Amino acid sequence: MGGMTAPARDAGLQPQRTRLAWRRTTLSGTVTAVLAIRAGARASSPLTGAVLVLLCSVCWLAFLALAHLRIRTLATSPEPPTLTPRLVGAATGCAVALAVCAAVLVA
Repeated sequence: MGGMTAPARDAGLQPQRTRLAWRRTTLSGTVTAVLAIRAGARASSPLTGAVLVLLCSVCWLAFLALAHLRIRTLATSPEPPTLTPRLVGAATGCAVALAVCAAVLVA
């Protein structure tokens, strides 16, 4: 068994599915940001609404930039590198912050 090597990795459609997942997540974040902006415009306190809308917008734009970077990487490389812990943390932080901002605006 010493002469046997592992077969080459066949990515198949996995990179395409991952790109589609990033696009779906970006779309859901966009919907959340739009709804948060709408709720912020109707907030009882204009200052609080404006601050939360600004935070939601910044989080959404940051997530959009991270997703675009990852989608481009997946599209240009036959075997894309795995996400670094830093990018994973940044994307997760943006998504969680966007959800918290939206929840505060809706409540």
